[in-house]
Amino acid sequence: MKSIKYIILFAIIFCFLKSEGQQDTSRSDKNISVKEADAPVDSSKQRDIIDIIKRVFNRNSPPEGRKSQKLNFSIVPAVGYSLSSGFAVDVSANVAFYTGDPRQDNLSEIDAETVYDTKSQKILIVRSIIWGDANRFKLVTDMRWEKYPIDTYGLGSAASNASIDHLVYMYIRTYATIFKKIVPNFYAGFGYNLDDHYNISESGTANSTLSDYQRLGGGTQSKSSGVNLDLLFDNRRNPINPLNGGYASLFYRRNYQFLGSDSNWQELQFDLRRYFRLSPNSNNILAFWAISRFTTGNVPYLDLPSTGSDMYNNGGRGYAEGRFRGKDMLYLEGEYRFGITKNGLLGGVLFTNAETFTGIQGNQFQKIAPAVGTGLRVKINKHSNTNVAIDYAAGLYGSHGFFVNLGEVF
Repeated sequence: MKSIKYIILFAIIFCFLKSEGQQDTSRSDKNISVKEADAPVDSSKQRDIIDIIKRVFNRNSPPEGRKSQKLNFSIVPAVGYSLSSGFAVDVSANVAFYTGDPRQDNLSEIDAETVYDTKSQKILIVRSIIWGDANRFKLVTDMRWEKYPIDTYGLGSAASNASIDHLVYMYIRTYATIFKKIVPNFYAGFGYNLDDHYNISESGTANSTLSDYQRLGGGTQSKSSGVNLDLLFDNRRNPINPLNGGYASLFYRRNYQFLGSDSNWQELQFDLRRYFRLSPNSNNILAFWAISRFTTGNVPYLDLPSTGSDMYNNGGRGYAEGRFRGKDMLYLEGEYRFGITKNGLLGGVLFTNAETFTGIQGNQFQKIAPAVGTGLRVKINKHSNTNVAIDYAAGLYGSHGFFVNLGEVF
């Protein structure tokens, strides 16, 4: 694989993130640690939707609101529209908690989502990030069942609307990885990954040409089953809404026929995120996100890197999920998060992103597909710092629409 130069680059970035973490930890002017700096600004003075509802229905409730619980739940039932789903009925929920001392341990979360929409998508997803006591272990899972009609456009970021191809399939995903701490903030992980697509049907391309799905084998089913190795740096305290620190993941997956995979293929992925809190007196954040994915072997079409194929399907706002696809992918995003109300109830974001994918001919990266957007944040739970994110973004080929998420996009 084309891995040597990227591993060197990753090592340099790891060193940068580690040095940044050491610099933050060494701040002694106000005796503030990274973990304290990453906590919300005095949540007792913050307000969220629950406080507002209680205030409306119980005018005698104290202004300081409620105390944090061991389990902080956030539930958002919604009827609305997004570019990826059309008109949808959606219920998203998460529970945030600490497995040990809240002053030392990272915040764990379990989230679930169920969706039914006008594109006949039926989705049930349960994901978790659970930290062991004193952050010595970390368990990450991603389980989902989907009936997923989707419009695909072939391979490469230059694929036009003329090559649109409608696919319908059933999908089962089972991902689980366990991490062990090596040194503070650095982890090594091992896991298992299953992607099972079945009952696949295809409508054919809009211009009646042979689709890239057929060029790569077509068929009514595909299965990828393999193991993964991970190296991870993570000094964020709250993955739902990071206020400081960084995240860097080197992920290697190898699929084997003896494990049930249709073919032997490999993937190398880098996921880098950095958060800069602009002032200790506010939660205004500059955040950056970069992903690169490289594959080799006979990769099933629906398992190729694509727009929004990250764990939370959040990448590529401005385009529908799966709009671009290729054997290799590069992605970059930047976002400015700022408060609107002093009590933390409302906030806003400005963001831009860009992605590029390789085409089927020559496996070369094609044109860059940019997008820009803005959004509103509504605090749903101040103790877990969970926001409802409502964004609007626009990209190439007339693509534009709304994107809704429980928690920050990255």
